[in-house]
Amino acid sequence: MRQALFWSTLLLLAYTFVGYPAWMAVRARMHPRPVRRRPHTPTVAFVIVMHNESARVDDKLRTCLEQDYPADLLRVVVASDGSTDDTNARVAGCGDARVRLLAFDQRRGKAACLNDAVAACSEDIIVFTDARQRLNREAVRCLVENLADMTVGAVSGELVFVDENMASFGQGVDAYWRYEKLIRKSEAAVHSVPGATGALYALRRSAFRPIAPQTILDDVAIPMQACLAGLRVVFDGRAIAYDQPSTALAQERRRKVRTLAGNFQILALMPALLVPWRNPIFLQYLSHKVLRLVAPWAMLALLGLNVLLAADSGFFRVLLALQLAFYGLAAAGSFWPALSAWKPARVVQAFVALNAFAVLGLVEFLGNRQAHLWSSAHGAAGKGVR
Repeated sequence: MRQALFWSTLLLLAYTFVGYPAWMAVRARMHPRPVRRRPHTPTVAFVIVMHNESARVDDKLRTCLEQDYPADLLRVVVASDGSTDDTNARVAGCGDARVRLLAFDQRRGKAACLNDAVAACSEDIIVFTDARQRLNREAVRCLVENLADMTVGAVSGELVFVDENMASFGQGVDAYWRYEKLIRKSEAAVHSVPGATGALYALRRSAFRPIAPQTILDDVAIPMQACLAGLRVVFDGRAIAYDQPSTALAQERRRKVRTLAGNFQILALMPALLVPWRNPIFLQYLSHKVLRLVAPWAMLALLGLNVLLAADSGFFRVLLALQLAFYGLAAAGSFWPALSAWKPARVVQAFVALNAFAVLGLVEFLGNRQAHLWSSAHGAAGKGVR
C-alpha cells in the first residue's frame, strides 16, 4: 500500500512539472490552432489601477502614450485607488487630453477599481497593465492583431525580466518563469492559456464581466470569464512588458504568497472552472493551476512515505538520500550564497521556495481577508509566475 501511494505521488508530481508541459508541447506541434492575426486598428483604452505610484506614473503614462498605434484611437484611463501621495496631481497635470483620471477617495482594491474603470470606457479593446512595467512600442498593435480573430476574447503579452546584475535567486526565478512561458505558448497554440500576464493583457470589451471586488487575481478571473463564454485566451510574445525580477527570497515570498492565495480564492469565486462541461480548458486549468497548488503537499507526502519505506528497503534508502540531497541543496543555497552561483543550485532553490510559498498562500487565503489591497511591495517582480 505504501509503495503504491509512493509511486502514485511521484507520478502526480512528474505529470505536473514534466509530463503536462511535454504533452502540451506535443499537442501544440501536432495539432496547432493558429490565431488568424491581421492588421487591425480598433479603439483602445489602457486601464491602469494605481495606489501611491507617484514615482512611476510619469514613465508609465509615457510608455502607454508613445505606442506605435494611431494616437486618435488610443486613450489611457488611470484609476487611483485612494492614493495619498501626488499620483492624482501628476496624472491630472500630464498635459495630454487622451489621459483620464478616475480618483477614488476610499481605497477599495484593484478589482473594484477595474470594474469602474472599464465601465467608464467605450473603446472596443481594453488593455490592462500595471504601474511598474515599461512596454515595447509595438505592444498594443501586436495585441489587437490577435483580436481581429473573432474567436479570441483575450490575449496575454509577455513579461520579460531585465537586470544586468541579477542576483542568484533572481536568476532562479527567471529560469522558472521562462519554463512557465513555454507552457503558456503551448497552451495558447492548443486552445487557451488559463489566465494572462497581469503586467500586460488585452480584452475584447464586450467579453468583460464585472469581477468580485475582493478578487486578487484579475488577470485570471477576467480572461477566464471570456474562456467560459466560449472565447479563446491566447499568448503573443511580441507584446512585451519589461520588469525586474525579485532580488531576494523575502521579496519573492511577499509577491508569490499573495498570488497563490489568489489562486486558491479564484476556485471559490469561480467554481465553474472545475466543472468539465462548463470550462472548455478544464484539463489545462486542472493541470496547470490546481495541481500546482497540490504539488507541495504531494512533495511532503513523497518524503514521508520514502522515510517509512526506507526502513526495509535499500532501494528506497537510495531514493531517500536523493530526496534529502535535493532539499539540502536548496537549503544550502540559502545559507551559503556562493553556492547559488552554480546554476542547478539556484534553480533548485527557486523551485523549492516557490512550492513552499503555495503552503503559505493557503494560509494567506484562509486568514487574510484584505489580501486584495495590494501595495508596491506586492508588485515587486511583476506578476505572472504562478
